Amino acid sequence: MAEVISGPQSTVADKGPSLLSMLWRDKLAFSSAIILLVIIVAALIGPTLLGDIATQQNLRGRNFPPFSLDRGWAFFLGGDSLGRSMLARLIVAAHSTILIALGTVAVALTIGATLGLVAGYAGKHVSQIIMRLADVIMSFPSLLIAVVVLYVLGPSIPNMILVLAITRIPIYLRTTRAEVLEVRERMFVQAAKVMGATHTRIILKHILPVVTPTLVTIATLDFAFVMLAESSLSFLGIGVQPPGITWGLMVSQGRPYLNTAWWLAFWPGLMIVLTALSLNLLSSWMRVALDPAQRWRLETKRKKNV
Repeated sequence: MAEVISGPQSTVADKGPSLLSMLWRDKLAFSSAIILLVIIVAALIGPTLLGDIATQQNLRGRNFPPFSLDRGWAFFLGGDSLGRSMLARLIVAAHSTILIALGTVAVALTIGATLGLVAGYAGKHVSQIIMRLADVIMSFPSLLIAVVVLYVLGPSIPNMILVLAITRIPIYLRTTRAEVLEVRERMFVQAAKVMGATHTRIILKHILPVVTPTLVTIATLDFAFVMLAESSLSFLGIGVQPPGITWGLMVSQGRPYLNTAWWLAFWPGLMIVLTALSLNLLSSWMRVALDPAQRWRLETKRKKNV
């Protein structure tokens, strides 16, 4: 009798750890999350606090070397070719860089996931039409499409978000369709159909929650890819134009001074690498943490640590 009572009690007491506690135990993922949080906060409040400092020119301080407080804390990372603070410009540039990447991922995820849900759940003819549209987009190199469209429409943040989102839609479309094709055959979906649930309710209430963890993981990885694509376009001179500023544009502006003022291109390049690396590490952790079939790996690591 005692054994029968102790069984349910131990089951209730042995609750799985929360996502936050698992993140804390994975030091690489936790460090990546902290770095990304700092960058996001800087992108939100940076232009308001440091916008004037980032644009203030002082030709006497051209290419001021880093690691010196002679000109104040704002010039600890040095000055650029016009005597502007590199630290302030890095923080202000984070706003445009994160805005472009976030807007691109949001648009591509929304459109791609919607089309993928329809293609996976609807009939064969509708699915074929949507998939052929994805094939047309994927048949062109994404960077080439971006170069042509930005040359025609002009370089600006909305245009960059539009063109980069178009090139990323097939990723979410194909992934969502593949997931839906598998999920729609499960018993709980079949049961919902038998009980008379509408197609919209089945998609939104039963299928979408199962597909969401995969889409979140892909979006995290794609965020880093879009940020690198934006930096490449800005480096080529068809991205955001002055007086706008992004990390890619700063690398492009510092390229002529690599031999004499390495910090002009090094600091924005370092920020791109740190952000992309943090996103990749956090995405790898999220892929395991959000998947019920693989989450036991993190829980097993927790028990070993205990």
